[in-house]
Amino acid sequence: MSNPADPTGEPRDGTAPRRRWRPVRLLTAAIFALAGLIFWTSFNTAQGTNLRTDDSMLELSDLIQERSRENARLDDTNAEIRDDVDRLAQRDDGSTDAEDRELASLEKTAGTQRLSGPALTVTLTDAPAGATARIPGVPDPQPNDLVIHQQDLQAVVNALWRGGAKGIEVMDQRLISTSAVRCVGNTLILQGRVYSPPYTVTAVGDRAALQQALNDSPAIQNYLRYVDAYGLGWQVEQREKATLPGYTGTIDLQHARPAEE
Repeated sequence: MSNPADPTGEPRDGTAPRRRWRPVRLLTAAIFALAGLIFWTSFNTAQGTNLRTDDSMLELSDLIQERSRENARLDDTNAEIRDDVDRLAQRDDGSTDAEDRELASLEKTAGTQRLSGPALTVTLTDAPAGATARIPGVPDPQPNDLVIHQQDLQAVVNALWRGGAKGIEVMDQRLISTSAVRCVGNTLILQGRVYSPPYTVTAVGDRAALQQALNDSPAIQNYLRYVDAYGLGWQVEQREKATLPGYTGTIDLQHARPAEE
């Protein structure tokens, strides 16, 4: 037989009432528990410091540009030190004239010395803002169709090497055998420094051979279709003489090592 209760809901026999949890109460308790967890996490993360500062947070692009400028400064410092070392080594190192000539030739081939001569400069530029198809029947462009990509720069560099270039400069940096032309989006990252379009590539060598190599490149022919269709920039300049700087960065190979256990 059930235990009768009075109108207040308490049993008549004096036993302790059973507490009934309503869904609203359970939800309220869960909200307070979650709020407490958030406050504790915030305190643990801040460790007593102000989570908001008066200074504006630097955007990632600002940090990249700052690091790029620092790398450029370090490159200049490295070049000055290398010049000092070369001057000291030339005082009296006991080498013969033939050995000195061979060393100079190797340095020139490696790209660490200035190089002058007839040259060809290629400039690549993004399409104008809001560009649309300029040829009837060509579909409207996608965003990736309107910007310079890594493959476009690599196509130019590879063609110029095939054309017998004695040396190549991309923007203001000399390329060497370990140089890698890499892009993130339409931003060029070259040897620790960051560049935005327009991009310039200058090669010293036989200008006719260099031009022919550009004309024969299937990758460049494909890029020129986008130039005609959407207005991407392409300019080739023949130069009587250009001087490429020597490579000033480190020549040590950087590679990953397994972590020590």
